[in-house]
Amino acid sequence: MDDSFLIRCTKCKGSFRDKARRVQNGYSRQCPLCERVLFFEEGTPDKNVQKALIDARQLRKALREYEDTKRPAAPFQFRRS
Repeated sequence: MDDSFLIRCTKCKGSFRDKARRVQNGYSRQCPLCERVLFFEEGTPDKNVQKALIDARQLRKALREYEDTKRPAAPFQFRRS
């Protein structure tokens, strides 16, 4: 399962991809198209940043659930008598 998602720039309206595990509160990233720095903060009025934070949080949760279901059960152990 891929952990990258689209982020929309507020200045140039272009989209670029970033990893969900990176995009958290306090993260900053430069737009590769217009070179504007985007700051990902919880209380920002920017709808694109809010959407990116929510999408990243949901994707990280889905990845954790996927990893939990993929993880094998406890290995079988032989008992010696």
